[in-house]
Amino acid sequence: MHSRRKFIKQSIVGAASLSAVATAISCDNNSNAAKGQGKKPIVISTWDFGVAANKAAWEVLGNNGRALDAVEQGVKVAEADLENQTVGKGGFPDRDGHVTLDACIMDELGNCGSVAALENIAHPISVARLVMERTPHVMLVGQGAKQFALENGFQEENLLTEASEKAWKEWLKEKNYKPVMNIENKAFATEKLPGNKYNHDTIGMLALDANGNLSGACTTSGMAFKMHGRVGDSPIIGAGLYVDNEIGGATSTGVGEEVIRTVGSFLVVELMRQGYSPEDACKEAVMRIVKKKPDIAKDIQVGFLALNKNGEYGSYALQDGFTFAVCDNEKQDLIEKGKYHYNPKKS
Repeated sequence: MHSRRKFIKQSIVGAASLSAVATAISCDNNSNAAKGQGKKPIVISTWDFGVAANKAAWEVLGNNGRALDAVEQGVKVAEADLENQTVGKGGFPDRDGHVTLDACIMDELGNCGSVAALENIAHPISVARLVMERTPHVMLVGQGAKQFALENGFQEENLLTEASEKAWKEWLKEKNYKPVMNIENKAFATEKLPGNKYNHDTIGMLALDANGNLSGACTTSGMAFKMHGRVGDSPIIGAGLYVDNEIGGATSTGVGEEVIRTVGSFLVVELMRQGYSPEDACKEAVMRIVKKKPDIAKDIQVGFLALNKNGEYGSYALQDGFTFAVCDNEKQDLIEKGKYHYNPKKS
């Protein structure tokens, strides 16, 4: 009997010790996660132009609206902004002069819709939502996506603006096929550009509504002067965007090929499931890219942005220059600078 009591006592002490260790690990994993803790509703999005997009999303969230409606309305602002040459109408064309748009959307139930290489339709995010809601499919592409949009009341229009056409014709003179790093902010507000090189273009948005439900959206005109038919990560569920209502959501920006190779946004969410903070999960996803393609990684930009179920958010990028916008009850126009791996002063 004495031996049995001793065993039980030791077991209890051992269990308590394991619990303490688990708590310590959990606290360590969340050491970078304090931002936004306990806040809802909240919406975050990539780049400086996310501020205007977030405000539109907040019109929905602030009135107890659904996160899905908020992210659609939010990114439509970027799609319609002719001064933004990286998303939607007015976006830079491919090398053949075609403006082709990609977008995806995902709700709290795991439903998702996507379009890729869509031409002559100004709001691909809304077409993507209809793919989700009115078809048994997840993705429609090219002419099929356009046909579906027209059948559902969207109007065909020319998306190539005078400014983007001029930029394309200038590019044709040299045909130097390198994406420009952090061009999202360069195209939006030149004075805010840190001055780096080699990237491209996306707005990704994540929202947590008053009911505690998550949704996300991602939309882009793709890499400027890309090969005709090229599709990046933005419309690919699990790469450019992923949402799991039990855990959180993630989105990405930058050179999509590297995000696709690591299934980046899904990876970030799964890392959060394991206890990583949003920032730490984004950092680990970035480091996977560095590990797989070290020679490429040092010359491109990729950034991840994540939001968990508790309203905590974080980001991490390969290079300096990635920014994101945050909107909640306290502040609607916050711009934060993402942390990054490579230090240009040491390169």
